[in-house]
Amino acid sequence: MGFKLFRTAQSGVGEVKASATAAVVELHGAGRAAWSARDATSLTRTGFLQNPVGFRCVKMIAEAAAAVPMVVQDAERRYETHPIVKLLEQPNPGQGRSAWFEALCGQLILTGDAYVEAAGETTTGTPVELHVLRSDRMSVVPGGDGWPVAYEYKVGARKHRFDMLGDLTPILHIRNFHPQDDHYGLSPMQAAAGAVDVHNAAASWTKALLDNAARPSGAIVYKGADGYGQLGSDQYSRLRDELEANHQGARNAGRPMLLEGGLDWKPMGFSPSDMEFHKTKDGAAREIALAFGVPPMLLGLPGDNTYANYQEANRAFYRLTVLPMMGRVLAALNGWLSPRFAPDLRMMVDQDNVHALATEREAQWRRVSNAEFLAVDEKRAMLGLPPLPGEA
Repeated sequence: MGFKLFRTAQSGVGEVKASATAAVVELHGAGRAAWSARDATSLTRTGFLQNPVGFRCVKMIAEAAAAVPMVVQDAERRYETHPIVKLLEQPNPGQGRSAWFEALCGQLILTGDAYVEAAGETTTGTPVELHVLRSDRMSVVPGGDGWPVAYEYKVGARKHRFDMLGDLTPILHIRNFHPQDDHYGLSPMQAAAGAVDVHNAAASWTKALLDNAARPSGAIVYKGADGYGQLGSDQYSRLRDELEANHQGARNAGRPMLLEGGLDWKPMGFSPSDMEFHKTKDGAAREIALAFGVPPMLLGLPGDNTYANYQEANRAFYRLTVLPMMGRVLAALNGWLSPRFAPDLRMMVDQDNVHALATEREAQWRRVSNAEFLAVDEKRAMLGLPPLPGEA
């Protein structure tokens, strides 16, 4: 909180021209916090490109989601080979399945929105290629009823408009839930933006300490013959240049200092505020991980004992973050692609082959297998399998 010092009038002083506000000086103990911009481009730059915790969270989720095994099935059977399987194995000439899903999930995590374009068309009406478009270049064109009638993709001064009024729309828009926006999703990066700013500021503070001999090591005090004194400008410049050249930086760590007469070394240590920056940085890192749904234990952050072991944390990561996101992505792809191939065709996560879930899937199979009051097809339905051919 600021406080004010008022200048008192002095008698016998002649009239002096001055600003009307010069008599009031306001002193503040702390200024207003400076936060980074909250648009998608700025958040991606500060939270992903310039922040190691945000970068690792996004990469872990996107890569884990891209590696999740999938199956394609309908009400009757599972398909080992199918045109939709072939399309997703090589969505376009520049990307395979893993790279394509990583780009799709990365856009969804970073911006809250993911856009997929269906390019080309075969004789049967199915798309030839699938492309993930950059979310920061896409904008929604709403109609009179509020629903999107088109999407505009802008690169520089060029724009391309995708019409969404046909039966088979060329753009699939996947978005996260946003309570205050009808057309765009909420990114975890927006929720973590404050913690990202704090973490980046703490990193800048640490870098400044490293540039300044890695710590506020001490002070050089000059005493003249009478116990007081002041260095001349040439002496001061010479001393400063010598310290910068020979005693600062990591390469000069531990080098002894030779002081001439009249100079005395006063060692100093970290102030309490300097020490708190390390704790502040660790706390901000945990908040970033929390916003993305990544257990801090998986990131190697100190002081986190939420889970008993690494395996439990990894299982929670898949169950609470990766699989819900992939379920939402595949559900959107099913509703968009299935009408082009077969109405009842579904892409699903093959949970039996997700290694992180092996223990709990084994327990579920055991429970279902031992349930003698269930028929075979009922057991298969509980495990997400189609019925056996010829079974009643």
